[in-house]
Amino acid sequence: MSESLSPCELIIKGVTRSGEPFRPSDWAERLCGVLAAYRPGFVATRGPVFGYSPYVQPTMVGGIRCVIVDPRLHTLEPRAWDFVVGFASDNDLVTMNAADLLAAPTLPDIPPAAG
Repeated sequence: MSESLSPCELIIKGVTRSGEPFRPSDWAERLCGVLAAYRPGFVATRGPVFGYSPYVQPTMVGGIRCVIVDPRLHTLEPRAWDFVVGFASDNDLVTMNAADLLAAPTLPDIPPAAG
């Protein structure tokens, strides 16, 4: 997980509300590919975009494929934000704010065994 995760970011998890893994397995990369053009300074006539938008990134969180959505996407293009939020809702995917993940308790450090 990125150390620079902002507490305002939206995390879309690759798990449905019923607990089933979302399919296809490359859903996160596909979703991020569709939104790749939404980036600072992008001009539509500039040609193809290679790489993901800095505002919509696939990642793994706790072994689950996820998409991290930066809220600046809404400022740049509200329809793109609505699309990605609608995608999560339409597919009954679990979402959470990064603040919830950052505030989650962690396991205590276990000292090494003596000997």
